[in-house]
Amino acid sequence: MVPDLDALTQGGRVHIVTSEPSIANHFLAELRDVHVQRDSLRFRRNLQRLGEIIAYRISSQLQYTEKTVQTPLAESSGQLLSDFPVLATVLRAGLPFHQGFLNYFDQSPSAFVAAYRIEATSRVEVQVDYLSAPNLNGRVLILADPMLATGKSLALTYRAMLRFGQPRQVHIAAVIASPEGLKHVLEEIPEAHIWLAALDDHLNEHAYIVPGLGDAGDLAYGSKL
Repeated sequence: MVPDLDALTQGGRVHIVTSEPSIANHFLAELRDVHVQRDSLRFRRNLQRLGEIIAYRISSQLQYTEKTVQTPLAESSGQLLSDFPVLATVLRAGLPFHQGFLNYFDQSPSAFVAAYRIEATSRVEVQVDYLSAPNLNGRVLILADPMLATGKSLALTYRAMLRFGQPRQVHIAAVIASPEGLKHVLEEIPEAHIWLAALDDHLNEHAYIVPGLGDAGDLAYGSKL
């Protein structure tokens, strides 16, 4: 049974950036379009742009410090980000999405995870092969992955990252999520805020998001064996 969408998005933990008209809707529509998808450079750029938009939205949740700066004419007060978040992503599809966050949080350290689905059996399993991260204790963590399908890889990735410390604040960002995957992540990572460009209809029998956009990694970097 498909989870109730209204129930999933209540409580202030789920933020959908295309819920109101903005350029994010344009970038998302191009990502889905099979004709536009033939241009891998444009596909990667649109993932990056949505990363930038979500990064901007998350920035409102972070801490800032007042500082006086000298302009050519006079002094001025401003707010500077006091604690740049750790930016984590799942290889390989997450790389252009991650770059969008890095464009805005340009002093942030990065973490990388290699996780993939094992589909030889009747159920989808997830394997984490590689994990690199800085100390996460007391840090803000942004975990970005373009497609939140079953949610299992994100939950497994987050649990694996806890060996590097306990973040004080957790944000999970995806371009497209399924209701089933969103429900799983909300249950498995109750401390996280979830940021999405779109919440789609359902998962099909192969655990792919519908309508979705296809395989983000293949569209960004070419098909794999």
